Amino acid sequence: MYNTTIYFSIARKSLLSFACLITLTVFVLSCGRKKKPVTTEIVSVPEKMDETVEKIIPKLTAYALSDSGRMDDSILLNQAEVVSFLYKELSNNPLWSQKQKWLTHTDSLFAFISNSKLFGLFPQDYHFTHLETLRTRFANDSLEKADRKDAALWARADILFTDALTQLIKDIRLGRISRDSVTLRKDSIITNEFYAEKFRAVLSGNPLRIVMNALEPQHKGYHELKAGLMYFLDSADFTAYTNINYPTKDSLNLRTAVVKRLFESAYLDSSMLYPDSIQLARALKKYQNEKGLTVDGKLGAQTIRELNNTDREKFIRIAITLDRFKLLPEKMPEKYIWVNIPAYNLVLVNGDSVIIASRVVVGKPKTRTPVLNSAVSEMITYPQWTIPTSIIIKEILPGLKADPGYLAKKGYGLFNNEGEEIDPYTVDWSKYKKGIPYRIVQGSGDENALGIMKFNFSNKYSVYLHDTNQRYYFSRAARALSHGCVRVQEWEKMTFYLLRNDSINAKMKKTNNYTPSDSVMKWLAIKEKHSIPVRNRVPLFIRYFTCEGKNGKIIFYEDIYDEDKKLKEQYFHGK
Repeated sequence: MYNTTIYFSIARKSLLSFACLITLTVFVLSCGRKKKPVTTEIVSVPEKMDETVEKIIPKLTAYALSDSGRMDDSILLNQAEVVSFLYKELSNNPLWSQKQKWLTHTDSLFAFISNSKLFGLFPQDYHFTHLETLRTRFANDSLEKADRKDAALWARADILFTDALTQLIKDIRLGRISRDSVTLRKDSIITNEFYAEKFRAVLSGNPLRIVMNALEPQHKGYHELKAGLMYFLDSADFTAYTNINYPTKDSLNLRTAVVKRLFESAYLDSSMLYPDSIQLARALKKYQNEKGLTVDGKLGAQTIRELNNTDREKFIRIAITLDRFKLLPEKMPEKYIWVNIPAYNLVLVNGDSVIIASRVVVGKPKTRTPVLNSAVSEMITYPQWTIPTSIIIKEILPGLKADPGYLAKKGYGLFNNEGEEIDPYTVDWSKYKKGIPYRIVQGSGDENALGIMKFNFSNKYSVYLHDTNQRYYFSRAARALSHGCVRVQEWEKMTFYLLRNDSINAKMKKTNNYTPSDSVMKWLAIKEKHSIPVRNRVPLFIRYFTCEGKNGKIIFYEDIYDEDKKLKEQYFHGK
């Protein structure tokens, strides 16, 4: 009995302590949060409306700051701190209404938000639904009714417009995707003073479109893509179609998703909600034929990729690409080489003109060509190829373990660190797993994988631009076929452009009617290896843009490395 009493006494004290701890925790958490502002405050005298709204605004912004940007249960501000600063800077005056009426610049901002897809943006990111509802409520309400007299509603609307414009400025100026290792923009944040400057410009009557256009990148490619976006939106279908997960081991779910997707696009009708194999194959063939695909009636990667390639998905890729332009420097160099991996192309640009355009072969998805910034610093005629460790581990070492004569069959030589050639039959290849203490080199010649010209540039990936001994690859539509280097079809044009552009070589006078170009032509003719330094280095940008604007339309490229897919999941989930 005594022990039981003690037990209950201890239990009661424990429960009391726990209750006190919970109460204290709630108290501490609530201390940092201000009292929730009133949701309704009726003003009977219209002349007093602006004065009352002015008093409510700082309460709402202070509450949002105390609750991680949440102004109430349904509204989360994107830029609560900036919004609070702007109202303090502008004396907490209502910025978007006066005496229960919207101002002219408010109508302009609402129209801009509703048409923000023209900038690759999503209206819902700028409180469009809430603002549209509020505007409808005020428009349908006479001066005598409650909504138009509710200062709390006007204050909320004002803050939402301010937050929307703040976020628009940020997204148009810097984009939504994070800076990465090749970002060349110098500004990564926007100061409060910059926001205030743009707000003053809008509030003082400057046309909103002009203010926003000034925030955009000036790159030609950006504006060509935007021009194509206008044409794209004219006919775009933003229906939320079923997305098909592929590849997958669940064949039943795959079939179910494909059937649903074909039904959504009217390739199957209500009489075939549960089609048999013949009916499904017939529907797939019809779809494949209309889309210009291989007509086989099978659920292959090509067909499923096209089924997922809806206008909604395309718009997200456009949005991502527009943002990628915002990671480039404000001004590009006068001359530069641009490689776009998904487009399988290279252009050499001088000013606004494309001097050279070339097809390229890029890395396979398993051996990707890296995105990078560099500059071409050297050309090598009839180069040797020192094979990277990654290729040795994955491809060559297994071949050597099976047959030490593998190298001879490939035309490769084996060398130690002193440069001495080693007989592969004298090496115990079975003991190596993660690498070998030797260099494997393919000698120069017409059969060399690098072809007869190599363009070096500084990078940590051991990749370069070069010719190839497999020139037939350039005729293929899909050219993600290399180990990571970029094979250039028009290597000869690039060679002689770089020679002409080289400031040192350009100033050299002919000696016995002989020029550097003559030397290179001679070396190529007699198949000699020579290194030619590029003293006037041409900047190189290797990028990953899955669409571009041409002649007012948009060309889409395959997301060969799933880079857009990753960014979509990270930044545009649920769009």
